[in-house]
Amino acid sequence: MDAGLSFTAWVLRNQARHPGARGELSGLLLHVGLAARAIAHQVAVAPLSNMHGHAGSTNVQGEQQQKLDVLADQHFRGAMAHSGLVATLVSEEMEEPDFLAAGEGAPDAEYTVFYDPLDGSSNIDVNVTVGTIFGIYRHRVADRGRAAELLRPGREQVAAGYVMYGASTTLVLCVGDGPVSGFTLSPSVGEFFLTHADMSMPTIGKTYSVNESRTSAWDKRTQDLVQAFRDGKVPGGARGARYVGSLIADFHRTLLKGGIFMYPGERDRPEGKLRLLYEGAPLAMIAERAGGAATDGRQRILDRQPTKFHERCPLFIGSKLDVEEAMKALA
Repeated sequence: MDAGLSFTAWVLRNQARHPGARGELSGLLLHVGLAARAIAHQVAVAPLSNMHGHAGSTNVQGEQQQKLDVLADQHFRGAMAHSGLVATLVSEEMEEPDFLAAGEGAPDAEYTVFYDPLDGSSNIDVNVTVGTIFGIYRHRVADRGRAAELLRPGREQVAAGYVMYGASTTLVLCVGDGPVSGFTLSPSVGEFFLTHADMSMPTIGKTYSVNESRTSAWDKRTQDLVQAFRDGKVPGGARGARYVGSLIADFHRTLLKGGIFMYPGERDRPEGKLRLLYEGAPLAMIAERAGGAATDGRQRILDRQPTKFHERCPLFIGSKLDVEEAMKALA
């Protein structure tokens, strides 16, 4: 597909490549793009619209919600509900799944969407990159109203992606077994255009990304792993440290340039910090489709069976050979 193709045209062309497709997923992806444009605008004008700072509430994680957390969740949920194609939503900002009224008895409501409406929102006040992460599953009739049935491994996602709100707004997406594609928003036109076709992650990187201020909280295997990357005791030699502290920014750099991003568990918190269903699994799908890998240190992220909606997991994601080194060190 040619660079410069609009997101709308790309979605329709991708649908045409699957003769049996009925257009439901295409319609849903177009609504994801709509939500992304709305959130991008709110992030861009946050200082002018008094949307910086805390909202005065906490989410299900016990974390203070930012004003833009709430607004981004409203935009994304609204776009999904208005599509008429989503039966259930699971958000970082909601304690329980949202069984959409629009999906009740609607034959076209074929999808469940897990999403983090504004990952890294604590960075908004200092103008650091934030993003939206989402994973899409085909909804099963038996799932309707049965929350536990929604807990499925990431390998069952039919699409996954993220939107990065930074110097430019970038939408990165993979659908089915297709390649990873990146689109950049043109503010003047109000549309995303294909700028990164068939994205591929280098098999080995030159950087590692981890919050080394947490070193004393890690077990010795994790400490030794990070030191091995730092000191060059891994294939490829010594690596430079690159850590923004925004998952989207760190992962996007790793996707484009290779390397490894690590958010390990700690001795007092072995489950780690990142959420499996709306952070780990969608990014793992993208990493694998781009030739990379993702693990929790013991198993492939996409094979991990979730037991609750807001389950946390350690995450080691990036270039295939770098992730394999992590697996060896942590086994």
